[in-house]
Amino acid sequence: MCTTQEDIGYDFEDDSKDKTKTLKPNPNIDGGWAWMIVLSSFLVHILIMGSQMALGILNMEWLEEFSQSRGLTAWVSSLSMGITLIVGVGSGMVYLPAVVMVGQYFQKRRALAQGLSTTGTGFGTFLMTVLLKYLCKEFGWRNAMFIQGAVSLNLCVCGALMRPLSSKKDANEKGVERNNSEDYHAKALFHSAKPIKSNGVLHEEQEEKEGPANDKVLDNVQAMECKGKSRRGKNLYALCILKRVSQLTVTIKKGFGTWYSSYFGAASLFTNRVFVAFVFWALFAYSSFVIPFIHLPEIVKQYNLSTQNDVFPLTSIIAIVHIFGKVILGIISDLPCISTWNVFLIANFTLVICILILPLMHTYIGLAMVCALIGFSSGYFSLMPVVTEDLVGIEHLANAYGIIICANGISALLGPPFAGWIYDITQKYDFSFYICGLLYMVGIIILLIQPCIQKKPSKDQPTDNTKV
Repeated sequence: MCTTQEDIGYDFEDDSKDKTKTLKPNPNIDGGWAWMIVLSSFLVHILIMGSQMALGILNMEWLEEFSQSRGLTAWVSSLSMGITLIVGVGSGMVYLPAVVMVGQYFQKRRALAQGLSTTGTGFGTFLMTVLLKYLCKEFGWRNAMFIQGAVSLNLCVCGALMRPLSSKKDANEKGVERNNSEDYHAKALFHSAKPIKSNGVLHEEQEEKEGPANDKVLDNVQAMECKGKSRRGKNLYALCILKRVSQLTVTIKKGFGTWYSSYFGAASLFTNRVFVAFVFWALFAYSSFVIPFIHLPEIVKQYNLSTQNDVFPLTSIIAIVHIFGKVILGIISDLPCISTWNVFLIANFTLVICILILPLMHTYIGLAMVCALIGFSSGYFSLMPVVTEDLVGIEHLANAYGIIICANGISALLGPPFAGWIYDITQKYDFSFYICGLLYMVGIIILLIQPCIQKKPSKDQPTDNTKV
């Protein structure tokens, strides 16, 4: 996928004096409409990720009504999350653009912008948990899902707010093309009546001498135009059809070229060993974050903590602290003396420790403290686009991040059913958290040793200035 200066938000302007081109930043970069993109992405995270993280409420309803095993019932929730991040249908068609476009509109404060936009997950989880509890109690889970679907129609508004970066050069070219098409016939008639030099300058003396001849030419042209009006109309209609077919052909060729470059560009990403390690980490990471949201309501019920949990649900604690975690980690990562990669790894390590010790907590206070740490450390999700861009560059961000969330989707798809299957065998959720935590730790270890597995550039090749 080829990216030009115009694609990343810069305009070239011609200087008539020194015949050079000056680089002018797009006003929408780090400001202007960029904040509307952040708002749109924020709402997308509320409606999509918030709804999915609140599926634990519906999971309880499905267990009571259908009386199936935990592993089988968890497939319903995991399919909703996994299909969003794998397949790209439904809400997945909204989620990926909402994340990638924030990265395109921001350069200096990209981590902060991603943190603000993805806090919608926390807000959405808190709001949707309360909403689904109320709707299930008043109308039943079937009608609750119907109402939730109606609320999700607001994603159309979010999509309307998103628009690609366009340079002034593109706008001028479109305007010139439109004016040329409108004035084509007038210019043709004008130039047919006047003798013009090769450089487009009119012979003034020749114009004075051949004035009467030009008038005769004009009269002849007008007469021919009146006589062949019907014939000209047919010719113009044929030319119009030919023009549309030509434009369609160019569009198809351009689209095929874009698809071809994108497809093989995505395949070439796997030659980057660090990126492969990052994908391997993503295969285990997301399930450790999803499993508590799906199974915590039932764990609380088993521990006889439903009364306290109804006052302030543990999933809501994760959601609220998750908001602050994303913003704070984004601000810290934007500091010039702090490495985004180090913040990312520390947050991951904290999260895996919380997953491993959560089964040891049997009181509401203990569970609340661990859930708060899970919520804060999971704020590293806002850093994922930034880290991905540092690994592959802005021109491959869309493809690379799509692969990463696809790996997260596989993790979300298999994690909750696996946890339910372990419970069906052991009648405990403890081993589910232990196994997922250990697999998560393996992924983190691979990321920690990434400098050792990174392919060193040869002496003949220029070194890459990308900093992780």
